[in-house]
Amino acid sequence: MTKIDLDSYQNFVSAVTSETSNQTDTLVNRLQHLATYQNLNPSLLLTASIGLSSEGGEFSEIVKKMIFQGKPFTEEHRFHMKRELGDILWYWTNACRALGYSPNDVVAENVKKLESRYPGGSFNPFYSENRAEGDL
Repeated sequence: MTKIDLDSYQNFVSAVTSETSNQTDTLVNRLQHLATYQNLNPSLLLTASIGLSSEGGEFSEIVKKMIFQGKPFTEEHRFHMKRELGDILWYWTNACRALGYSPNDVVAENVKKLESRYPGGSFNPFYSENRAEGDL
């Protein structure tokens, strides 16, 4: 087994981490620069991004426990997932606000993308794995 020197690894990590991540003043300057763009609220975007990740994790935690740890599917778990979905929706809506998008326009774009990806209107693993150029 290879011996790991965590102090050396920490030095490596520090060297390959951006100045914006390492320095608060650089981060503040970057946020201020991004705030000059039209249709971008970087503070709200950061809130939404971290919140979506956190709340998605909370939702996944419930699913993980039911599937991999043998917890029962109860009305309490179902209700808990409902509440987490509401939190996800709250942060998702803030992400729309941060980018200057109407939530309706975001959903419409998603439908347009999926209709283009899946001709005929039903899931096909081929199209899921073999996307057209520009299909992100």
